[in-house]
Amino acid sequence: MKRKKDTTDYIMSVSAVLIDAIFIFAGFMLAVWIRFDSGLISIKVPPLPNYYVQYAYFGGLVTVIYLLVFKTLLLYQRPQTGVFVVKIPRYVRGVLLGTLFAAVLGFALQNTLNISRIVIGLSTFIILFVLILEKYIVYRVEWNIARHSKEKFNVLILGTDKMAAKIQYTLHKEPMLRLKVIGFLTTSGIAVSDAISEDLFLGSVDDIDEVIGKYNVKRIILADTNYGHENIVELVNKCEQNMIVFNMLPDLFGLMSSPMDVNTLNDIPLLGLKDLPLDSIVNRFLKRFEDIFCSFFGLIVTAPIILVFAVLIKKSSKGPAFYRQERCGKEGEVFILYKLRTMKHEEQDEACPTFTKENDERVTGCGAFMRHNNIDELPQLWNVLKGDMSLVGPRPERPYFVDQFKGSINRYMRRHVYKPGLTGWAQINGLRGDTSIDERLKYDLYYLENWSLALDFKIILKSFSAVENAY
Repeated sequence: MKRKKDTTDYIMSVSAVLIDAIFIFAGFMLAVWIRFDSGLISIKVPPLPNYYVQYAYFGGLVTVIYLLVFKTLLLYQRPQTGVFVVKIPRYVRGVLLGTLFAAVLGFALQNTLNISRIVIGLSTFIILFVLILEKYIVYRVEWNIARHSKEKFNVLILGTDKMAAKIQYTLHKEPMLRLKVIGFLTTSGIAVSDAISEDLFLGSVDDIDEVIGKYNVKRIILADTNYGHENIVELVNKCEQNMIVFNMLPDLFGLMSSPMDVNTLNDIPLLGLKDLPLDSIVNRFLKRFEDIFCSFFGLIVTAPIILVFAVLIKKSSKGPAFYRQERCGKEGEVFILYKLRTMKHEEQDEACPTFTKENDERVTGCGAFMRHNNIDELPQLWNVLKGDMSLVGPRPERPYFVDQFKGSINRYMRRHVYKPGLTGWAQINGLRGDTSIDERLKYDLYYLENWSLALDFKIILKSFSAVENAY
């Protein structure tokens, strides 16, 4: 069973990589010492001069190979779950695959480094032994740290039968997840299992809103496999509106249209929404680097343009040159968005906001030109540099509209799982202003579920010529 990773998980994962690298390299160099200097193995052909230096170079390459293999086999995924013994076959598989690739590399470099096959064979057993020992120690350290840490993620279970009780028991036996079951809600009038403590019975599913607010619920697990189709859809939407992770037992596997992921908590399968590309810390780092680089140089290049239009705005109409407006960002948090003012100052009423329409009388002459050419958006490069926004992403909406849409449009809040963008997939396809919110949402979710740097660059390039519905 997965949960959203936090800082502790990333620290543990990176630490595991570094520790593995040290032990793999040390194990390989120990094999070199046993082969040539221990006296345990006869030497018919003397090694080349400076052979330790040559083997150290090769050992570094071998270490990288092993780490890549382990990463592919998900051995650095955190938090760890399950007992250590069941992980050993994966470690053996990883070492054997690493040895295979190392042997291929050694053969390819034999004319340069002349790597001993005995060293590669010895290193396999040594690395396997020291890695299993090291990983067991790391596992116990992580387990004890988690056991003495405060639970950080409150879990609500819907259902009160034996399966619901088993889920609670299993979560309790997995301290690394740092999940705390705060209670159960009945869903189908089923009697409460004797295995569920009375103090954890919080009422029926009709009380879910009150329970979510009172206990700061971070995850909901649906254990009732007889829960109706419409009820499940409503529950998923409620979870997305409140930024709550949703899981369910997989009897209704074909229910959701989004990509699904099955996770196993010991012998209990749980169904949830599949991770998005930007859930990966590597992808988030790449995207943030893209944002900083592009917004920094974008501000330098466009500063004269912004200055010129700021002067024109001041000369053509009363009011400030720049416009500040509240928008909803990542996870619905409000931030201040900056734009060049395009409307008459007295017409910008935030009490009852409306979308801008074609030939809108509130827009000034200069403002119409800026809107058509997306010039009024340029100050948002500062929002991107600050980290409020990303260069590419779903368009940020005003809190007024978000409060309306999240209650009336299914899955609307899923577009807020990451930062909003200055431009986006929906905008370059003409979906902005007074256009269909349902259609816009489809494009936003497609972008989040299929994100890549290549897609970002494609959107950025198309943004320069995307003027449809830019009024």
